[in-house]
Amino acid sequence: MLLVINLIIINLTSFALYGVDKYKAIKQSRRISEKALILLAVSGGFLGALLGMYLFHHKTQKKKFTVWIPVISAVWALFIIFCLYQNYHLVVSEYEYKSDFNCRIVQISDLHNQFFGLNQARLLSKVKDCDPDIIVVTGDAVDSIHTSYNLAYDFFEGAVEIAPVYYVTGNHEVWLYGDKFDSFLDSIEALGVQFIDGRVVETEHMLIAGTYDDSHIGDYDWEEDSRLRVLLVHDPDNINNYSTAGADIVFAGHVHGGQIIIPGKGGLFSPDFTLFPEYYEGEYKQKNTTMYVSRGLGNSVLPVRINDYPEIVVVNIRQ
Repeated sequence: MLLVINLIIINLTSFALYGVDKYKAIKQSRRISEKALILLAVSGGFLGALLGMYLFHHKTQKKKFTVWIPVISAVWALFIIFCLYQNYHLVVSEYEYKSDFNCRIVQISDLHNQFFGLNQARLLSKVKDCDPDIIVVTGDAVDSIHTSYNLAYDFFEGAVEIAPVYYVTGNHEVWLYGDKFDSFLDSIEALGVQFIDGRVVETEHMLIAGTYDDSHIGDYDWEEDSRLRVLLVHDPDNINNYSTAGADIVFAGHVHGGQIIIPGKGGLFSPDFTLFPEYYEGEYKQKNTTMYVSRGLGNSVLPVRINDYPEIVVVNIRQ
């Protein structure tokens, strides 16, 4: 969504400035430089530049515009198609975990208000096709920069119709703490979402605990319980603490796959701008703990993913 919003803004600006410059030419007043007008197209305002040229009949006699603006537009069009595919091509990653019962867990992480069709239909259809027994959501369903509670609500509204949903916050929700976020929590809990920050929920075969950071995990009284201990977190970096606390399975996100995955090297950087973060996607083991890190679905500050498709994680717990 950020990429689309940014492109809309710069193209509207580009179109307007081409119109302004045409008006200035008619009035023989001080003009906008040709370099600046071409730079607008180079910066992503190519469509506004094209429309401005031909709708205002401006710069259509100058070869530097009639040649370079279409060339720049073609390059940008290819780049946008590439970026949209990288940002919206949903993939499913499946893992196996051995236990004494069968359960299929779907993990959703870092939605960041990403738009996957009306009422999040594309995303929910993919989740439904995974046939989950439970759905776990590991933070940043809402983005603090381009906040839309409606997009997150649409996902939760559809998800609870598929399977029981367990949710913990991420850093963006923590930044949004206040009346509006409290109201959002109330609304999704009314749908049936179980918000488990700082608490443990018991099922027949599992203890499912949640925490934004690791401040609560020492409070969980689950060491003597023979059921599978599942921990939902946001940041994967504290795996040592999660393992020490006795978690069997940990679900985490936050790193967005490193935004750009370099083959043979890994994810390029974390949201904290750590280069080549250790935990960026996939399965990791620490003693008796297995951690699954999702690449997530959306973006926040950087609107582009490369070789890092948005991901739904499925863990098959099998006998």
